[in-house]
Amino acid sequence: MPGNDDTEAASKRDLNSGPVGHALFRVSAPMSIGILGVLSVGLADAAFLARAGQTELAAIGFIYPAIIALTSLAIGMGAGTSAVVSQALGRSGGSDETSARLALHALIFAFALGIAVALVFHFAAPFVFRLMGAKGAVMEGILTYTPWWCASFAPMVAGMGLNAVFRAGGESRIAATVMTLQSLINIALDPIFIFGFWLVPALGIEGAGIATFIARLLGAAGLLVFAMRTGRLSLSRDCLRGLDKTLARVTRIGAPAALSNAINPLGLSFVTAAVATLGDAAVGGFGAATRVQSLFFVPMLALSAGIGPVVGQAWGADRRDRAQSATALTFLVCLGYGAVLCAALLAFAPWVAQLVTNGEAPAGYASQYLRWVSVGFFGYGILVTANAAMNARDRALWSMSLSAGRIVLVYVPLAWAGVMVFGYAGILGAALLANLLAAAAAILLCRAVGLLPRQPEPVETAAQRLPGD
Repeated sequence: MPGNDDTEAASKRDLNSGPVGHALFRVSAPMSIGILGVLSVGLADAAFLARAGQTELAAIGFIYPAIIALTSLAIGMGAGTSAVVSQALGRSGGSDETSARLALHALIFAFALGIAVALVFHFAAPFVFRLMGAKGAVMEGILTYTPWWCASFAPMVAGMGLNAVFRAGGESRIAATVMTLQSLINIALDPIFIFGFWLVPALGIEGAGIATFIARLLGAAGLLVFAMRTGRLSLSRDCLRGLDKTLARVTRIGAPAALSNAINPLGLSFVTAAVATLGDAAVGGFGAATRVQSLFFVPMLALSAGIGPVVGQAWGADRRDRAQSATALTFLVCLGYGAVLCAALLAFAPWVAQLVTNGEAPAGYASQYLRWVSVGFFGYGILVTANAAMNARDRALWSMSLSAGRIVLVYVPLAWAGVMVFGYAGILGAALLANLLAAAAAILLCRAVGLLPRQPEPVETAAQRLPGD
């Protein structure tokens, strides 16, 4: 019966039933695969371009923090979409009509945003990278890559908008599947366009940009077709009803969330400029290390993707205790995972660095970063999960302040001061201190907005935390 189908669909979108650990696992586990695929593209670019030459590796080292900052704008707007949809679904118990209508609104908004940002970045790129210290052949490589990346930005942002709607309803497997397939296509095309194959000439770093463009275009097209054929995107007569209200709420939450997400990689751009004072080898090693770091952050990034819908639905249903349990549990997971990751990198950092660099000098810089900054990796995990929880709680300005404080007050000024006094070790110390202080501030802010109990109390029993129970 249709009524039963609607009830079953609504129950699948409901994240307020069962143990909170199960709800987090249900959304985060598939996203870990999808995020791993997306970040693997950056790692693959670095590995292939390292074989192409040190100039190409240095160029992607400059490009990476800038494009991650812009991508984070899209992720932030996705966080706004997820917050709006998850709270609406929490109040209604899951509605196909609401989800489908909001999916269209998100698509319209995301595509327009993507075009606008891409145009601005395209014309500003020479100035931006010159300020970061790029010059000569490195600058030429950068400017052959950025036009293709700009062309791919609108399809990527549109896909993120739809993915946010699916995640808000607990359907992260859809988002993860598309992200993974898109990444596999990108990685498969990389060597073809970078080194050349058959009728395709060797294009170097420009080839990496072309591979990204093709993969993102196919990913967005596939997601759009899937959403329309399954009814998850509404094209009904009243599909634009409430568009202005939806966009207003998404912007109110998404704009600060976008700035919050963009602040971290934007700060990395300024830190990269400090690293550039030490030479191209330092930039190549530092850039490679930060890309590897992103890969190791996948479980914590997946938790940040998962906690938003869980907290959003709980808050929409007035389940404050459940939102608090979810937040506390993610912090504990970040702490445990960070400890394991630190121990592994203290032992194997040199070997990992050799895989993603070309030459002893860049490998040495990468190894130092991975070995010593990993001590505070758990702090960055707590930061991003706290930001996601506060965004879902409709406190995006708080999360933006947290990220801004970490970058503006700690990381960037200490990195510049450190590099002038202690060289590369000063930058490593700034990164470590920034992560540790961010974790402490995140805990205090989450208590202030009600996402953690003001007095410590048990999160849940051990059995409730197990996804299989």
